[in-house]
Amino acid sequence: MNETERLVRELTDKVQPYLKSHGGGVEVVAVEDGVVYVKMLGACVGCPLIDVTLREGIEEMLLENVPGVVAVVEV
Repeated sequence: MNETERLVRELTDKVQPYLKSHGGGVEVVAVEDGVVYVKMLGACVGCPLIDVTLREGIEEMLLENVPGVVAVVEV
């Protein structure tokens, strides 16, 4: 695991309690060429606010705190 992936996983672990409190979760599937691929879990699947959670929450956090991350993509 490289430093970028370690930081991505560390930060996404920090948002897990919030997502779990709403019945959801996020799993980092891969980090390739600056793109973080995530799978949303539980109540997050099909939630109308998933785009807000991804863009204004997870993606913004990773872009600001992990050098080299350029995007987050849901798979």
